[in-house]
Amino acid sequence: MAFTDSRRLTGPNVYFAVPGVVLEARAADIDEVQCKQWMQAVAGMAELLGWASPDFVSRCHAKGATLAFTAPMDQLFTATEINEWAWSTVCGDADMHAPAFPLIGDVDAAARIFRKSAVAECEPALMRFCAAAQDTGWPVLLDDDSISIGFGAQTRLWPRAGFQMPEAALTDPVQRLPVAMVTGSNGKTTTVRLLAAMARASGLASGHNCTDGLFFNGELIEADDYAGPAGARATLRHPGVQAAILETARGGLLRRGLATDQADVALVTNVSEDHFGEYGVFTLDDLAQVKLSVSRGLKSGGVLVLNAADPMLVKHGTVLEVAKAWFARDWHNPVLAEMRTAGAPACGIEDGRLLLAMDGVVQDFGDTRSMPLSFGGRAAYNLDNLAGAALAAALLGFTPSAIAACLQAFGLRHQDNPGRLQSWQFGDVRVLMDYAHNPEGLRGFLDIAKALQGEGRLAVLLGQAGNRENDDIVKLAETVAHYVPGQVVLKEMAGYERGRAPGEVPALLQSALLQNGIAADDVHVQLDEVQAVRDILLWARAGDVLALPVHGLAEREAVQGLLDAMQAADWQAGRALPDWPAVHRSDADV
Repeated sequence: MAFTDSRRLTGPNVYFAVPGVVLEARAADIDEVQCKQWMQAVAGMAELLGWASPDFVSRCHAKGATLAFTAPMDQLFTATEINEWAWSTVCGDADMHAPAFPLIGDVDAAARIFRKSAVAECEPALMRFCAAAQDTGWPVLLDDDSISIGFGAQTRLWPRAGFQMPEAALTDPVQRLPVAMVTGSNGKTTTVRLLAAMARASGLASGHNCTDGLFFNGELIEADDYAGPAGARATLRHPGVQAAILETARGGLLRRGLATDQADVALVTNVSEDHFGEYGVFTLDDLAQVKLSVSRGLKSGGVLVLNAADPMLVKHGTVLEVAKAWFARDWHNPVLAEMRTAGAPACGIEDGRLLLAMDGVVQDFGDTRSMPLSFGGRAAYNLDNLAGAALAAALLGFTPSAIAACLQAFGLRHQDNPGRLQSWQFGDVRVLMDYAHNPEGLRGFLDIAKALQGEGRLAVLLGQAGNRENDDIVKLAETVAHYVPGQVVLKEMAGYERGRAPGEVPALLQSALLQNGIAADDVHVQLDEVQAVRDILLWARAGDVLALPVHGLAEREAVQGLLDAMQAADWQAGRALPDWPAVHRSDADV
């Protein structure tokens, strides 16, 4: 039986607080006895190599099995090979063998090969330096090419290849800067951008990484999806950064783990159904454990910030042995009230006003309805983001006046939060653009569109990446059908087909829409995302609301440019659209 994924976990991760490896196998008939034999094979080989006894996480489930174990940080490639060999020994075909790879079932021969691999891979000077840095309080960032100590202006960087312990590198006093990690199913990027703006308002040069790229003081340094550990390292190593806000997405958490364990704050916005079927995640409980693994990125004394209105975060977060702070859009949420009474820092909304309780003092940050992100109080999910960001900012030490000022200003400009709940008005036609990429996020977005609809019609742009299970793609269509749109245009997410044939995802969405009562004449397929937007704009008439979840970075920039040009030309429904340059996608966009 073949395994589906074998990877290194180079930092704190969902399984352990230290590096390790994990193997995922899709094998419906594997049982607990085989999982135990698999683990025993790994443990025996680790003992033959002289490694410390590994910690294990072993899990059998309906679709296969997972085995993760801790391993020396400088021998993770060897550890992945051991995991694969052990899996093949227990569940593989003994007649299959590739030259230079360990024989299945021949422990002695395998041990000789793994011993040579471990000796070639180990880096004793690097490991001694990392241990010395830890003993003296210096943060270490390690990747395949480099090692660095310190953050921001104090960063010192060396090539990893041939590393020799530098003299007197750890003698200067360590300088700390505020570091926050932000994860969750929805709202990560908005919260990261808002926290970065609050840092700047507090007089600190901000660095942040997110799905759009790397940013310093709000200016783009490099465009790409940097919501993983590589983006975090680049942000923390930037010499000008005085406060680092790190978007920490599910994919990076599962593929490699966290870049650092020195965060002051780790914020989890929410947990909702998405990405099931990847990396051993099949349930909402599984996903909650993944999101909450950011708690392993906290330094001593760091605080985990959680949404008290999210049942999964309450269920799994309350048992974690770290300091916690809580937020919710309702100040009287029972969990928030209980935690507040217990003395935990808390943030919520009472009578439309955003309140923060900390250190025995209640701070009033003002009327949420005047905060641009709240969309006049209609954007319920952004009320959560406002509360979570305000609480995290206070814990990071940002000034109350700076926090309040940002809450009242952030979102007034399109460049503040591109691609997230942006709005244009063309006469009586309202156009909304958002990233809504899963049923929960799409539901929140369409609630706002429906509230604005009046007597007009609703149009929705719809697409999904190919790395979702069929059932999850169908749920997205079911969510749209609930709002009874007058027009749905189905797009392809170029570069995110993830193994599916062109047009396969739009076909699934189309079938589900028809099965859920949307008339065939009201569903159209236009695979090009920008052209799909143009088709919806040309369909519009006075009074309509157009809801546009746009996902490609290049496509979003093109759509925003088009809409801005329309606004400058005072466009009205029924008129021709301005010419606008086609999307030119670079390799980084896919």
